[in-house]
Amino acid sequence: MFALVQSGSITKFFSGNQAVTIGDTQYPKSIFTLWSKAEREAISIYEVVFDNSNKKDEKWYINTNPSYAFAITDGVGQVTSTYGTATAKAHADTLWTAQDETDGKGTEGEVATRGLKYNLIQTIKNQAAGELSKTDWYITRKSDAGTAVPSAITTHRAAVRTKAASMETAITNAANTPALETLYTYTTNDAGVTSRPLGELPTLES
Repeated sequence: MFALVQSGSITKFFSGNQAVTIGDTQYPKSIFTLWSKAEREAISIYEVVFDNSNKKDEKWYINTNPSYAFAITDGVGQVTSTYGTATAKAHADTLWTAQDETDGKGTEGEVATRGLKYNLIQTIKNQAAGELSKTDWYITRKSDAGTAVPSAITTHRAAVRTKAASMETAITNAANTPALETLYTYTTNDAGVTSRPLGELPTLES
């Protein structure tokens, strides 16, 4: 991404894949690939430098729109794209208020917007159901034909339910959005084993 700077202000952005016109002069798109940085800056086109230090994982946070600024430091001009402070997504459900009910938006005390916890728990439930569905046929066969369910399958199904319950509890007990993010953050220990605090549902292959 490139920016045109005129009189110290950014006036236009370029994607870098098309010809550009500055004043009465048209330049081919090759200026973005064949020209040197100095050659482009001589006609006031600067490559945008992205500062993502404030940008956070959009699964957990709402990022601001990037802002762009041109500055000259020690005689060198630079266009920078930066983000403001990200806002954590609500970890708990948002409820309708008395004023909302007065305004006809919803009933006070009922759920207006689901928070992260609810959605994450629903995902765990769906994943557990998906894993159990792989062995449901054993249960159906036992019901239809009386064939015993192998002990390994019974053990596995119980382990899935137990782990799903503990994962849901961990999510429910998370104090805030950063705590939820921590549950899902993978790290690798000295032995090279990668894991996350929330753990994983057992699978037949594991």
